[in-house]
Amino acid sequence: MKGILGKKVGMTQVFTKSGKLIPVTVIEIEPNVVTQIKTVEKDGYSAIQLGTVSVNEKSSNKAKIGHTAKANTTPKRFLREIRGVNVEDYTLGQVIDASIFKEGEIVDVTGTSKGKGYQGVIKRWNQTRGPMGHGSQYHRGVGSMGTLLPMHVLKGKKLPGHMGNETTTIQNLEVVSVDLENNIILVKGNVPGPKKSLVMIKTSVKKGEQVNQTEELMVYEVVTDAPVEESSEEETVEEKTEEENTEVTE
Repeated sequence: MKGILGKKVGMTQVFTKSGKLIPVTVIEIEPNVVTQIKTVEKDGYSAIQLGTVSVNEKSSNKAKIGHTAKANTTPKRFLREIRGVNVEDYTLGQVIDASIFKEGEIVDVTGTSKGKGYQGVIKRWNQTRGPMGHGSQYHRGVGSMGTLLPMHVLKGKKLPGHMGNETTTIQNLEVVSVDLENNIILVKGNVPGPKKSLVMIKTSVKKGEQVNQTEELMVYEVVTDAPVEESSEEETVEEKTEEENTEVTE
């Protein structure tokens, strides 16, 4: 198990050399710092804490400054734990970048879904509406509230309310490309959350460290070695004078 924190930039598409179009999500990876290592002996479970996006000390407090100072780094805006990792492979203050993953790996991506405000049961729970005739008197209601006894709404009844803005994980996504120069990971398909939101990429729970064979992506190159016709200024001047002389004789 391994993981890293990143920022969702948006979606785009890439092409393979065989011409296949692949929709991908662009995830920008800023350097992640291991700010804490938890062990079974000390904390009751094993995990590492990652921090990303540095903030000014004036915008932080003494507790956060002291916590990150143990790892010899600046205060971080986002701190997240990843359990199930082999803590012996990490050291306090270690910097992790996009090279932790490679093309073809299967990953799970966790983020906070887009908030959709207060919604009814049809949009929130995918319920069907009633007949739309004038005499039905029931169109987009919540349906039956339960039996006569007990005389209260049973726990778990699906009702209107706040939709979205909750932690969501999409499993078994494939890493299409890893760009170390621009610190970007391209993940096949969509991931939860709006643009510029924090996401966590982890090893797939179901597939483990499975690696698929990926096709090579198409790279567009600008051809700069095209032949250029050379023409001297003297030739152009001589041609002009010859044309003028012919006009005069005519």
